[in-house]
Amino acid sequence: MVTVLQDTLTGLLAPYLAQVESLFADELASELPHVNQLVRHVSKFRGKMLRPMLVLLTGLAAREPGAVLDEKHVVMATVVEMVHMATLVHDDVLDEAEMRRRGATINHLHGNEAAVLLGDYLISHAFHLCSSLESQEASRLIGRTTNVVCEGELTQNFYRRKWDLNESTYYNIIYRKTAVLTETCCRLGAMASTDNPETIHYFAEFGRFLGLAFQITDDVLDITGRPSAAGKTLGTDIEKGKLTLPMIHFLKTAAASHRELLIQLLESDAPDRVENVRNLLLPSDSMAYAQGAAQRLVAQAVAAIAALPPTEAGAVLQQMARLVIDRDR
Repeated sequence: MVTVLQDTLTGLLAPYLAQVESLFADELASELPHVNQLVRHVSKFRGKMLRPMLVLLTGLAAREPGAVLDEKHVVMATVVEMVHMATLVHDDVLDEAEMRRRGATINHLHGNEAAVLLGDYLISHAFHLCSSLESQEASRLIGRTTNVVCEGELTQNFYRRKWDLNESTYYNIIYRKTAVLTETCCRLGAMASTDNPETIHYFAEFGRFLGLAFQITDDVLDITGRPSAAGKTLGTDIEKGKLTLPMIHFLKTAAASHRELLIQLLESDAPDRVENVRNLLLPSDSMAYAQGAAQRLVAQAVAAIAALPPTEAGAVLQQMARLVIDRDR
C-alpha cells in the first residue's frame, strides 16, 4: 500500500513539488553566504513534505473537472512549508534537541541565537511570499494560523511540569501547535480551487482531524520510538516535563503507587529517567489508549471528505490519513 501511494503521489504531485522546492530556494536566497549556509542546512530537514502535499492534494481534489493547479497553489504550498520549517527550528531550541532528520539541529551546530533568528527569517519570508498573491485572504489566514501556533507553544510551555494537566487542555494544545497548520493547509488548497464553502469546510475538517492524529502519534513515538528510525532526538517530552496523552491517561488510571512513581521519575534529574519512564509506560494500557485515540481521529478525517465527489487526489488523502498512525518517524 505504501509503494502504491508513493507511486500515485509521484504521478500526481512531482511537477508541483519540484516547483515548490525551486520557489523555496529562490525566496530564501540571500546576498550573504552565511545566511545561505544556514538555509541550506535547514532545507535538509524537509522530509515527507506533508504540508505542501496537503495543499496540492486538496487543490486537486476540490478543483472543477478539467481544471489544473496554478501558481497560487504552488505559492501557498511553499508558504506553509516555510512556516512549518520555522516551527521545527524553534521547537528544537525549546526542546534542546540535537538531531533532526538524522542530522545535527541548527541550535546544536550554531547555537540558540542563530536558530531563533533563522526561524524568524523563515517566517518573515513566508509572509513576504504570501503577500505576492493577488488576494490577501491567504495572508490573513496564515497570520491567524501562526498566531494560534504561538499560543499553543506558549500554553504547552505554561503547563510543563503541571502533573494535573487534563485531556481537554492537551487537545487544545495539540490543536494549536500542530493541527491548526494542517487544517490551514487543506483550507488553503481548497480555497484556491473552489468557492464552495461546504467543500472548503470539509477539507479543513479533514486537515484538523489529521493533524490531531499526527501529533498524538508523534507523542507516542517520543516514548516508543528508536532514534535511529525516527531520525531525531526522542524523549524530549519526558526530559522537559511535557505531559502527553499516554502520560495523562496513566496518571488518571494507574494505581496510586505507579502514579506517584511516574511523577517522581519525571521530576528527577537521574540520567536514566527517560528510560525508566518508558519502562513504566510501555507495558501499560495507556499506550494503546493513545493509539486508539489517533485511530479514531483518522477515521473522522476520512469521514469528513467521504461524501465529497470521488477523485484520485481525494482517495490519496484518505490513504495518507490511514498511514499517519502506521509509521516509525
